Amino acid sequence: MRANAEDAEMKMKKQVIVVTAAYGSQKVAELGGQQALLPVIKAAGADGVEIRRELMNPQALGDLPALTAALAEHQLVAFYSAPESLYTEQGELNPHLDALLSEADQLNARLLKLALGGFPQQADFTELQRTLAKYQAQLAVENDQTVYGRLPIISRFFQQASEAGVPVVMTFDMANWLWTGEAADAAATQLSDAVRYIHVKAATAQGDTFRAIALDEVGDAWRTLLQQLPDDVPRGIEFPLEGDDLVAVTRHYVDLLREA
Repeated sequence: MRANAEDAEMKMKKQVIVVTAAYGSQKVAELGGQQALLPVIKAAGADGVEIRRELMNPQALGDLPALTAALAEHQLVAFYSAPESLYTEQGELNPHLDALLSEADQLNARLLKLALGGFPQQADFTELQRTLAKYQAQLAVENDQTVYGRLPIISRFFQQASEAGVPVVMTFDMANWLWTGEAADAAATQLSDAVRYIHVKAATAQGDTFRAIALDEVGDAWRTLLQQLPDDVPRGIEFPLEGDDLVAVTRHYVDLLREA
């Protein structure tokens, strides 16, 4: 009985986040923006939502309090993602970082997710630490599909950041390693200590690149990889959520990720 209780408690700890981009930019626009998806995501039983800055028009960006209120109304945890990098190609800290963290705080987001970008060989983290100290949202760096998302660069960043005491964590995208031509399991082994958010995603080859696909279209490799990552961090759905009944489709995968 005790083992069953412990198993149930462990499952309760598995938060599932729905990335709004999973519904596709066209569907988001048709529905009237990301705020319109909150009732769907709540009804599907998810714990939270990842708001994507690239899916916001100027009007939505200018009225973040309305979205914040809607998130509170639906009792959804908020994560915030911007299509920008922490470092410029010249190795300098992103000049928009303050503004992006401010937006994240306005949304009461737990974290701001960025790509790494052109991280220099040896960084001075003083300015980054000073900037992060002003905001509540945690900074999460993701392995993206570019050369800057390759394992040696990402690993070097987190090692140096850890040594400098910088409060930055990792969003581990399970499928992006395909784009960089690296082994996801090796990356999981090397980076697991830094991972505080997982983008659950599968992908298949399409010409000379890849495209994300739903988990039901692949085997169990994603489960094996997921088991190599921390079990108590939020799991984000970042693969296509499509169908006539979006609540049912979303609920199917929310349940799947909770049980995996």
